[in-house]
Parts: sequence; structure tokens; C-alpha cells
Amino acid sequence: MPVLPSWLTDLLWDQSAALLPERPTVDPAHPLGCHRRRISDRIVFDKLLQLLRVGRFYQAIADTTCSATTIRNRRDEWIRLGAFARLKQIALESYDRIVGLVLDQIAVDGSITKAPGGGEVAGRSPVDRGKQGLKRSGMTDGYGIPLGRALAGANRHDSPLLAPTLDLLDDLRPLPDDVTVHLDAGYDSDRTRTELGARSLHGRIAHKGEKAPIQASRRRHVERTHAWQNAFHRLARCYERRATVINAFFDLADTIITVRSLIRRARVTHRWGTRPRRLP
Repeated sequence: MPVLPSWLTDLLWDQSAALLPERPTVDPAHPLGCHRRRISDRIVFDKLLQLLRVGRFYQAIADTTCSATTIRNRRDEWIRLGAFARLKQIALESYDRIVGLVLDQIAVDGSITKAPGGGEVAGRSPVDRGKQGLKRSGMTDGYGIPLGRALAGANRHDSPLLAPTLDLLDDLRPLPDDVTVHLDAGYDSDRTRTELGARSLHGRIAHKGEKAPIQASRRRHVERTHAWQNAFHRLARCYERRATVINAFFDLADTIITVRSLIRRARVTHRWGTRPRRLP
């Protein structure tokens, strides 16, 4: 099954269109009354999905229907409106209502990807000969649904990024009374245990020097989610320089991952008219 099935595009657009303000096709304030027709939001949305999936440059995605400048301008407009963040929030709320988020089991882990263009959250990658790279400290629930991420340069250690990552739990409250955070050996320190204790969270941390598979537990879910995100080439090789734009693309990818998982899991427990015949 493709990362972004063609039938899923319409579902994403239907919800996204409800978050965007209505704009006239022709600007009524134009002094000559002959302004060029506004490019449809649907066309730009499809271009952003294409950009996210294949990871090409804006100029390569642009064609006679939409220019690269229009894609960038509309993208920035939607970021200012908070459309991408709201779309992800709606997907999480829908998943939690129908399937249920496993919030008593949280997994956090870091992942390094390429960032050839540098930017606000890029740094020298220790695994790529010092080239520019991006690190994301991702957090998922017990099944692997992405809950958020903290961005930093590739030269940052995972442990200091734990606090800003766990801060994202404030948007998911109320949490269960007993929450366990699963971490790998890179977080095996007193600083990490102090941070978890201050938040009344339990930590299941792999110990340094011991084989990881024995203690892997639910950490495999966050590693699988990193692989899902890296299937979107715009995230695996990030040319964006601004953190707000990178987070917007991550929110869009996380929405797709969440909706795919929702349909996949609800497909065996629910029936609806447009239920897909194949698993996403």
C-alpha cells in the first residue's frame, strides 16, 4: 500500500477545507476589477502533499496550474492560521474517540535525518561526516501514534531534548494516573530519572552496556513511527530552513499516519459506506 493512498487525499482535503477561510475567486478590491483569478486552495493542497511525499523542490512541483511562489505563500498563510496543527489535533481527537490513544504507555526516541540546506534547527551530523543534519525527538503513544516532536540540530544529544518533548503532554491532558515512559540507553542517567520524577512519570529505561532487544518493550513503536515519517521524502531529506515550516510538514505527515492507523484499526470494528476494501 502506498504511503499516501489516492483515496485518502479527498478525505484530508474535506477536513482541511473546513479549516480554511473562504476567499473570493477574484479580488473585489482590485482598482481595475480585472485581477487574475485566485488559484484554488485544493490545487495548492495537492501540491503540498506531492511535495511532502516525493521531497522535490518547489520549482519542480510547480506547473501551469500553480507557481512555486503561490505554493510558498499559501503554505505560510496556512501556517499563520494554524491549519496544519489544527488538522493534526482533529486527527488525534478522532483516533482517541474511535479507537483510543494508549497514553499510559509513552515512548520517546530521537532520529537524525539529512538537512542539506541547513537552517534554524540544523547542526553538524555525527553520523554523516559533519554534514548538516536535523534531529527530532519524537513521542508516540503505546501503539505508535505520533503525539509530537521537538526539533534540534543533529549534534544535540537525545537526553536534553526529553524535557521539551514531554512538555507536549500538556496538550493531551487529562492523562492516566500511571504513565510509563519507555526510553533507550541514551537516556540512562540521573538527570533523566529526576526529570521523570518531577513530572510524576515512571520510566522504563534501557541500561547502558546491556543488549537492547531484551529491554526493547514498547520502544519499537516509536522506532516504527520514525520509519513511517521517513517514508515522506520531504522529512527524510529536509531542505526547509525555518522551524515553523518543518513542523507544518511534520504535522501534515503525522495526520496522514494517524488517519491511516485509524482506518486500519477501525475497519474491523466499524462499518461505513465508503469503507475501503484494502487496508491502508
